[in-house]
Order: sequence, then structure tokens, then C-alpha cells
Amino acid sequence: MNKFRSTEENLGAAYADRAENLLEWLYQLRDRQREHQRKGAWLIKGRDLPWESNRQGKIKWFLHPALDNTAIRSMIVFEQEIPPGGRTGAQKTPGGSVLYVLEGKGYTLLDGVRYDWQAEDLVNIPIRCNGVVVQHVNADPRRRVRFVSADLNLVDILGVDRGAELEQVEAAPDWDGQK
Repeated sequence: MNKFRSTEENLGAAYADRAENLLEWLYQLRDRQREHQRKGAWLIKGRDLPWESNRQGKIKWFLHPALDNTAIRSMIVFEQEIPPGGRTGAQKTPGGSVLYVLEGKGYTLLDGVRYDWQAEDLVNIPIRCNGVVVQHVNADPRRRVRFVSADLNLVDILGVDRGAELEQVEAAPDWDGQK
């Protein structure tokens, strides 16, 4: 079962102030991180993960900043499924993610410009200092699309906006506003 880290928690060790020994604080953090890596999951089986319905559509999270039971925290990885003829939400993002198309065919809109893809293609979302609006569309009215997305987890370093901004421009058609 996944343990979720609250958005209110700091990462690793309690915050310190300058009256404390900051080198020792780093060693304590190192020890906690080593323990976390030793106990965290190294194999994550997709068949054991739940699907989540959210503003972007149907997603299965493998690695996420809120998940505290994995051996590494350096990546954000998820699988997304788009129903026949469907589309994801449109999201303004800093870019930098990579999507590998597992099955299906469709296209990605980057700031309104269409880029077609099919199974076994790799889609690179460009990094743009002012962000890029991204939406994925299933062009097949009969078959689903599945892809895996991978990105560096810079959330804890740069914040969720990661130097540009993260905004939901449009929700996926199936999103009903529920958490």
C-alpha cells in the first residue's frame, strides 16, 4: 500500500537553524535517505497499481513526489490511457517530460501545433521558459491509447511550477471534479 507524503511535510529531516551544527544535520539527512532507499520498493508492478481519474484523464502513478514507499524519488513516472476518440486535459507545463507510446495512434498539441505519433514513438515535450500548453488526443475512434510519461522530479527543488508554471488549462472530458 502506498504511503502518501503530506504537502505540509518537509523532506528527510526536520528543519534546522544556524545555531545547530549544519554538517551534522546533513549526516542525519543522509542516514534517513539511506534507510529510505534500503526499505523502499525497487520493483513496482503496474498490475498492482490503481487507476486515478483526474483533470488530465485516467492515470496510473508509478513514481510521484507524494509516494513515500519507493526507493528513488528522482523521477515522476505514470501511465496514461486515453479512450477511443478521447483527449487528455490541456495543461500548461514547463516541459521536459518524455512520453513513450505503448499502443494506439494520435497526436500531441504543443501550444496549438499538432504533432502526430503512433505506438513505439517517443514524444519529447520541449522545455520553454514561459511554459508550453500540452494536450494529447487519441485519433482512433475504436482503440485506446496508452503511453508512459517520465520526468525528473524537480518538485522538491524548484517547486511544482519548476521555473515556469503548472496550470490546468482544460480538464479532460471525463473529469467530474471529484478528488
